[in-house]
Amino acid sequence: MNAIELFVGAGGLGMAVSKAGFEPRLVIDWDQWACDTIRQNQKAGLAPFVNWPLVEGDVRQIKFSEIGAAIDIVTGGPPCQPFSMGGLHRAYLDERDMFPQAIRAVRELRPRAFVFENVKGLTRASFSNYLEYIRLQLRHPELTAKAKETWHDHLVRLEDYETKGKFKGLQYNVVMRVLNAANYGVPQKRERILIVGFRADTGVEWHFPEHTHAHDALLWSQWRTEEYWDRHKVAKRHRPSDPRGMARASKLREAPASLPWMTVRDAIADLPDPEHQPHLAKAFPDHRFQPGARAYAGHTGSPLDEPAKTLKAGVHGVPGGENMLRRADGSVRYFTIRESARLQTFPDEMIFHGSWTETMRQLGNAVPTRLAHVVVQKVHDSLTGTV
Repeated sequence: MNAIELFVGAGGLGMAVSKAGFEPRLVIDWDQWACDTIRQNQKAGLAPFVNWPLVEGDVRQIKFSEIGAAIDIVTGGPPCQPFSMGGLHRAYLDERDMFPQAIRAVRELRPRAFVFENVKGLTRASFSNYLEYIRLQLRHPELTAKAKETWHDHLVRLEDYETKGKFKGLQYNVVMRVLNAANYGVPQKRERILIVGFRADTGVEWHFPEHTHAHDALLWSQWRTEEYWDRHKVAKRHRPSDPRGMARASKLREAPASLPWMTVRDAIADLPDPEHQPHLAKAFPDHRFQPGARAYAGHTGSPLDEPAKTLKAGVHGVPGGENMLRRADGSVRYFTIRESARLQTFPDEMIFHGSWTETMRQLGNAVPTRLAHVVVQKVHDSLTGTV
């Protein structure tokens, strides 16, 4: 089955699309650094990048009519700065808003399904009308805005059309939900909105995959069975004290059915500390100490024995210490590129192009591959009737 990947970035969602069994017919991004990352991995022969038809350019200039193949799925993470808590919150007034291009791709390609990802900020009350506007455009992509029609007037017309209940032409059944990546085995508390649609004539009934991992299961393994500490060979005298976690775990009457949340320690325990063991760290690509980390109020880093805070793509420094590790002794340092890639569930073989700051921007903007694969695989299986 054929796929189009828009706004591919470092390839987190794109890798999931390929792994699920789709064949990319176009992979596009405007960012030179992200495209260089993909090209380096293509040159190294790393799957699935090696077979991607990559285009570095502006999606607004793409003529989808020239693709020359029936497309089964369109995916992508439209640039999120208009909706990010760290951005200017301009949404539809922001020229970086690429949702109109995602909708155009759906309208012109008529895929059987689509999956779009964005920041949780899109669900804030101040953007609620615009989120509904996006949803209704994806549901009725052929009902386009008229010349000089404002987005609000277009929304009103879409609402009228939706409530009338008599539809013509292209129509999609759309669902959307905020998912926490930690609940699907990603060692990071990363909440993102996923928007999934199926063309109405597919007849697909679909819901988001159930959680596979849970916080309570982590607490059980840490403070009831202590299997977590035993597995990581942490001596009892070195185990941290967590009164709140222990108190919550004590209230659990039986072992949770879910798997435990994955922690930072789970993700990086086999990697040498790049600050204290730089000679050993050299054996691991992109695993170099980045100086300058410091802790202060509200900027304390990610605890070693919890999922990481959300990795951020900060340009002038990241608030909250999200891109820092807080060791068991309270000291902090920045995550290396390799550690950050693991927190995003990218493969160890993957090469990243650019400086630490530039690469962290790519990783901070990415979709965790494991979360993306859970969603996209279910879409694939629904389209093939193998669910």
